[in-house]
Amino acid sequence: MSSLLNLSVQQLRQAADLKEKIAALENQLSQLLGSNTTAAPITIEAPKKKRGISAAGKARISAAAKARWARVKAAKPALKPAATPAKAVVVAQPAKKKFTMSAAAKARWAKVKAGNKKSH
Repeated sequence: MSSLLNLSVQQLRQAADLKEKIAALENQLSQLLGSNTTAAPITIEAPKKKRGISAAGKARISAAAKARWARVKAAKPALKPAATPAKAVVVAQPAKKKFTMSAAAKARWAKVKAGNKKSH
């Protein structure tokens, strides 16, 4: 709109003439094609507002869900809590036993690695 204010009178007349010529050409085209091809103005619709739920509605839904779960839990027989097993006592291993276990593990891995090299 601000660009129209900066135009001279001559430019405004020229723009009006062009607009009339375009309208006349569109009219001729619609007559030639036998249909009404005039461009309808494009309207942009605002996005639809999302519907919310009231606090009372949320409360009703919550109450119904709690009632359903209460019925489900009431229908099941009460299970006795399992007896908690005594915690296993971790016994410190002597250093020699750790060393022998480590050596055995290293030997097993050495065999596995050697076997993989032969198969390739």
